[in-house]
Amino acid sequence: MTELTSLTIAEARDKLTSKAITAVELTEAYLGAIDAANATINAYITVTPDKARAMAKASDERIASGKAGALEGIPLGIKDLFATEGVHTQACSHILDGFQPKYESTVTQNLWDDGAVMLGKLNMDEFAMGSSNETSYYGPVINPWKAEGSNQQLVPGGSSGGSAAAVAAHLCAGATATDTGGSIRQPAAFTGTVGIKPTYGRCSRWGTVAFASSLDQAGPIARDVRDAAILLKSMASVDAKDTTSVDLPIPDYEAALGQSVKGMKIGIPKEYRVDGMPEDIEKLWQKGIAYLKDAGAEIVDITLPHTKYALPAYYIVAPAEASSNLARYDGVRYGLRVDGKDIADMYEKTRAAGFGTEVKRRIMIGTYVLSAGYYDAYYLQAQKVRTLIKRDFELAFHAGVDAILTPATPSSAFGIADEALAADPVAMYLNDIFTVTVNMAGLPGVAVPAGLDAKGLPLGLQLIGKPFEEETLFRTAHVIEQAAGKFTPAKWW
Repeated sequence: MTELTSLTIAEARDKLTSKAITAVELTEAYLGAIDAANATINAYITVTPDKARAMAKASDERIASGKAGALEGIPLGIKDLFATEGVHTQACSHILDGFQPKYESTVTQNLWDDGAVMLGKLNMDEFAMGSSNETSYYGPVINPWKAEGSNQQLVPGGSSGGSAAAVAAHLCAGATATDTGGSIRQPAAFTGTVGIKPTYGRCSRWGTVAFASSLDQAGPIARDVRDAAILLKSMASVDAKDTTSVDLPIPDYEAALGQSVKGMKIGIPKEYRVDGMPEDIEKLWQKGIAYLKDAGAEIVDITLPHTKYALPAYYIVAPAEASSNLARYDGVRYGLRVDGKDIADMYEKTRAAGFGTEVKRRIMIGTYVLSAGYYDAYYLQAQKVRTLIKRDFELAFHAGVDAILTPATPSSAFGIADEALAADPVAMYLNDIFTVTVNMAGLPGVAVPAGLDAKGLPLGLQLIGKPFEEETLFRTAHVIEQAAGKFTPAKWW
């Protein structure tokens, strides 16, 4: 059955269409793989076998009657941030204990409308706050990759660590994820998978648990660029229930693959060469530049001068929005409730028991920067910096740059319970150094695996594009993928 789980979405789609396999067979293969591996990898926090089998059976019936959708019979994993009707949706937090929504998020509804099959809900950092998937109430996810000659367990990145690990370990054909400051691209880079954060507004945020509303965006994590393109086509839509979603035609992203990049201008920002960056990352970047040059792209040096302010500005804006969004979790209507002597005491006890350390830290930072006397000094300044970051990109694109190539992460995957990072939250936040600018500017960004480091661990490159020009990113990422090849972990689980 492992042959079935090794099929990409595109390959599975062809076999289902030609009736070489059935959706039920494919789903059973994935359920078997999850049964065998999930106790070790901890990618799923809830598996929905009955629902998966019923959806697969319905898919087979639609295929037989010639009414197959774009994702008919394709088994997917869903990040625990997306509301799934009648199924565990808790943002991997204790405070949402027992919550099963009576509604479906727009993104997942779009996938089901196209015939996809739900395997279950995937682990993540609590409320999407984290870069390692260690803040989850359900314990850390284990990266399917290991360094050569080492048995050390590694993080899969965060917050979409469950999504990335499940895709890399072939526990789903593809997965939904979200990205607020790098939560799709960083885990994709750590696991040798492809992750795209679309332009802000390309996918509806309705029914997705909010972290920072002006930064959050849903996107796919997949095994290769083609699969990511197929998934994004189904996930994206305008939505009357989300006024930030944009009413623009959704292109056939898959059709962009294989198109020439000859004559395209690729910008290389000097600000992304940071102190202490490992030699492996610099080498990889040069390799990516060479791949695109060989394909006929023109490489130009650019400057994004406000990049150095992006991380501090992001860690003001995101916690500020989080402190507002998370105020609704109070033990009154749903989720955890810890009784107190009066309602204020109940609020305090519920929130103290329900939120994890990292979430509390960010709520406190956010509440502080929004408080009287500090709002102007911090939040307002951060928003001004955000405007300058956006302007840097606009000037680069205005000067004729089609896409920007940078590293995706400052290192390969690090160990679980890394003492230096556990003791210093700021060191953990630095994992987002190459990704946060994209969210601050609302731009699309894709992480594509481009090589292995000296330890044999995957490393990713990031391509940043103009608003709503995801096609350009898929086209360019495909060139890198074709040159670098695909990367799969050696099975040990």
